[in-house]
Amino acid sequence: MRYIIIGAGAVGGSIGGRLAEAGTDVVLVARGAHYEALRDHGLTFTTPDGTHTRRIPVVDRPEDVELGPDDVLLLAVKTQDSLAALTAWSRRPVRGGGTAGERLPLVCAQNGVESERLALRRFRHVYAMCVWLPSSHVEPGAVLAPSAPFTGILHLGRYPSGTDETARAVGGDLEKARLLAPVVPDAMRWKYAKLLSNLANAIEAVSGLTEEDARVVHRRALAEGWAVLAAAGADCATQEEQDEARSLIHFDAATGAARGGGSSWQSLARGAGTIETDYLNGEIVLLGRMHGVATPVNETLQLLADTFAAERRPAASLPASQLRARVEEAVAAGQAGTGPA
Repeated sequence: MRYIIIGAGAVGGSIGGRLAEAGTDVVLVARGAHYEALRDHGLTFTTPDGTHTRRIPVVDRPEDVELGPDDVLLLAVKTQDSLAALTAWSRRPVRGGGTAGERLPLVCAQNGVESERLALRRFRHVYAMCVWLPSSHVEPGAVLAPSAPFTGILHLGRYPSGTDETARAVGGDLEKARLLAPVVPDAMRWKYAKLLSNLANAIEAVSGLTEEDARVVHRRALAEGWAVLAAAGADCATQEEQDEARSLIHFDAATGAARGGGSSWQSLARGAGTIETDYLNGEIVLLGRMHGVATPVNETLQLLADTFAAERRPAASLPASQLRARVEEAVAAGQAGTGPA
């Protein structure tokens, strides 16, 4: 199989880099300065093993790839970019007849739980992947993945549920590439659990997570998340299951010293102009509204993160004490605040 990595940033670049190292055929898809750096100089990939440059085929648009029947599309863009990518790639012809949406498997290697639903409108064969892979897109052409002895853990299965030979083949390729890839019939159960973990992303992005005030906000956001998922009847992997899986890898502090923060923090640090919070904290807000559970903490975090991204404010520039005050005001009022910090 050949893997088309749609979105060769931190996660996509790490998966693509490891697959290429293992001798698997890979095509990276990137944009702008990152595409130009990958095209001209290759992927600079830093792991606890060292820094290596991999010359991997790269394109910046679907029209530059001739798709074949053995290709696998791996979607690793942020969820806010999913719709455009899914629309463009689903229409591409596949050698021998038909379109990618009709014939090719698409794996959603993304945070949140929305992209799979978007994908299933356009692709017949959709696979969910829960990504536990600490990594950073540090500069154009460069990706840092500081976990060892495996680069990440990628629970994988059909969407909405089940397994099949394609999932097992993809999992096998990933396992050969120093990526743990358990093939499970309930991958969304793992993604809902990861969604709860990702509720901290917005806090880290706007204020950092080191201050006690930030940790208080995190605990409140998480409590809302658990209440909402219980009301929605969404099943989650238990904390014990997650801890057991994550114990199989460790973060190499020396390699990860330059990482900075998680994916939402990185979006602000790069001045991307958008952030994935609408599909993380915003998912809790959506489900809360659907099931009658108040979510003022997550509403506040969603608003603040969106404002920071749109105004290109520096990452972690809101004092944690001010963040906590905003949250407490929203909780007291029974709704999120309505203006920027």
